[in-house]
Amino acid sequence: MIPYSTQKIDRKDIEEVIKTLKSPFLTQGPKVVKFEKKLAKKVNVKYVAVTNSATSGLHISCMALGFKKNDILWTTPNTFVASSNCALHLGGKVDFVDIDYYSGNIDVNLLEEKLYYAKKKKKLPKILVPVHFSGLPTEQDRIHKLSKKYKFKIIEDASHSLGAKYNNEKVGSCKWSDITIFSFHPVKIITTFEGGAATTNNKLIHEKLKLFLNHGITKDKKKFKYNKNKIWYYEQHLLGLNYRMTDVAASMGLSQLKKLKNFVIIRNNIAKKYDKLLNKKYLHLPKITKKVLSSFHLYVIKIKDEYKDYHEKLFNYLRKKKINVNLHYIPVHLHPYYRKLGFKEGQYKISEKHAQTSVSIPIFPGLTSKEIIKICNLINNFFIKLDKI
Repeated sequence: MIPYSTQKIDRKDIEEVIKTLKSPFLTQGPKVVKFEKKLAKKVNVKYVAVTNSATSGLHISCMALGFKKNDILWTTPNTFVASSNCALHLGGKVDFVDIDYYSGNIDVNLLEEKLYYAKKKKKLPKILVPVHFSGLPTEQDRIHKLSKKYKFKIIEDASHSLGAKYNNEKVGSCKWSDITIFSFHPVKIITTFEGGAATTNNKLIHEKLKLFLNHGITKDKKKFKYNKNKIWYYEQHLLGLNYRMTDVAASMGLSQLKKLKNFVIIRNNIAKKYDKLLNKKYLHLPKITKKVLSSFHLYVIKIKDEYKDYHEKLFNYLRKKKINVNLHYIPVHLHPYYRKLGFKEGQYKISEKHAQTSVSIPIFPGLTSKEIIKICNLINNFFIKLDKI
């Protein structure tokens, strides 16, 4: 079975992990701090707080921005549920902005329109979570301008887009946002087994992130309220959680980070091969403008309208041929939990159409040219046979 994505782990990665396993610190040691510093330098940002998942990062980011009960968070339906669940965990409310069909990203024109009417109703979001779907950055400069006009905070969900660029600015630099979230799940650009990170240029936000991910506890003597001269002392200042990354995971991240640039190059080269080999008569392929560098976490094909009734058949056909294609995503508002909150089918038609016509085909550094050709031949022949019926 060819997976839609998988990790690329080599001997050096394994050796780095083994070194840490043999060290005094499996967790709460020097590797985490080192990984944070290296990642900050890599994405050109001042501060990084690594976590045990991107989901955790989203949760504490909302907390660090002061999100509370009855506050409103907006994101897109075309994402994983974590992008909106973070608000619900804090007693907040969630709403969605539909996407641009071809990019899969938030439609900024629809966002602007929704903000205009939300202001009239006094229901503006406190936080917007734009998702860089598939590794393709959103129109960050336009969204940032709207944030200043309508006074909301921005958490970029960049779980897909480590290594991507927008207007030659690295995703994660937070030039146009308050916080950026990365994921290091095994199917993502680099892996720490499970893991995530929150980046920011704001010192106070960073301090809160570091507190919230570690039970709300500090060992910084400068922050102590009492017993400032006790060597063994620590204080809890906030109600936090245990969202720490381990040193074992961080050692994997440090090794993987060295290969980030090459991973992104390989993924882009695979995308170019797909662009050349797949039959555009039947499919819409990803469109990448000169303004962006996609990290191509996903390569998503969309079946054209005249063939859309064959979506499930194509999916099942490829699975039977041992091509483990996937769907990104089931629109969040259509999950049973969200339907109970009042969302219903037909509310976000573009996201729904996206789910009804999209297939994520394999893309990862270990994918061979032979496998790429096989995948393209299977997809092209599937549609050619349909034309003959």
